[in-house]
Amino acid sequence: MKVVVPLAEGFEEIEFSTIVDILRRAGIDVAVTGLKEGIIDGAHGIGLAPDTLIDKVSADNFDVIVLVGGNPGFVNLGKSEKVLKLVKEMFDRDKYVTAICGAPSVLAKAGVIQGKKATVFPGMEGTLTGAQYRDERVVVDGKVITSQGPGTAMEFAIKLVEVLAGKGKAGEVTKQVLA
Repeated sequence: MKVVVPLAEGFEEIEFSTIVDILRRAGIDVAVTGLKEGIIDGAHGIGLAPDTLIDKVSADNFDVIVLVGGNPGFVNLGKSEKVLKLVKEMFDRDKYVTAICGAPSVLAKAGVIQGKKATVFPGMEGTLTGAQYRDERVVVDGKVITSQGPGTAMEFAIKLVEVLAGKGKAGEVTKQVLA
């Protein structure tokens, strides 16, 4: 499995680092793609250098897209035509589209959660146009997986490992990190 994580200015650092770390511990290939060149600053002043630019990636090369939240990170993701196109292409090709915090609103904007069960950061329920909102920490509906925020990042990441690499691998990683 190959995962792409688009990184926008104002991303939520806890979500990003937890998810990428857990996926990589499970042996899952993760590519961090920046919406711009150079260091991308998180919502709380932590800057990261992406592996590549989003302009250089294609839905053909990935099985999963993970959108992290943060404010204004999720807003910036939703403003990116490349991100919206990538999400839609991956969904249309029956690949996993996943998001946490405010980023499920980007899935709605891309038109991929119509009729799907989904969650989002509390108070943002109205942004899930067409979805069946669930007040749950992690929601799985087929190949759409959503979660609520920084405090649910570990559960979300472990669920991704379970779905992508199996319950055994998820158990190993959970034990390794004492989750």
